Amino acid sequence: MSFDQIAWLPLCAGLTGVGLLLSFLRMRRAGALSGLRGVAWSLLPLAAYLTGALPTVWRIGTAIVGFVTGAVLNPMVWAGVALAGLSAVLFVVTGAVRGRRLRTAGSGRAAESPDGGAGAAGGGAVRGSSGTRPLSRPGAAPADPARSASGSGTQPMARPGAKPAGKPAGKPAASSDDDFSDIEDILKRRGIG
Repeated sequence: MSFDQIAWLPLCAGLTGVGLLLSFLRMRRAGALSGLRGVAWSLLPLAAYLTGALPTVWRIGTAIVGFVTGAVLNPMVWAGVALAGLSAVLFVVTGAVRGRRLRTAGSGRAAESPDGGAGAAGGGAVRGSSGTRPLSRPGAAPADPARSASGSGTQPMARPGAKPAGKPAGKPAASSDDDFSDIEDILKRRGIG
């Protein structure tokens, strides 16, 4: 059956009329919102006829039906579908492997850095006029200005939990007041205390 053999105006008007009747019944049973949505769907067939969109809709429908009926019995089409599926699987697998390699390569470079990975962690050293001095990390105690100004060489970075550089390593702390004064100094520098 071709497009010109169908009486489109009575068909579209009949579909719209039946749809409006069902929308009215649905509005009484399910509410106004549901009924108005049914009215919107019911108006589409008559709107398609009046705007001249029916020939295009007809061509799209026949193309889809022709493709589906040709695909069911044609082994060449199924081979194409299989190749498209294989292509999609390869895209997904190679993307996952590539992402995993980039992650492991990034963590491997941080471990292989000459300063033992401190560059990746935010530490490292800066060469100035008086020699090499470490960069301070957020939250680390500042470098001793007298020692870094004297140019005595490389100064180690303060580590969390380590004793301050100014105190002798062999002597225990005189009292816990020293620890609290260090904490007060840190808080004052941060603008908290």
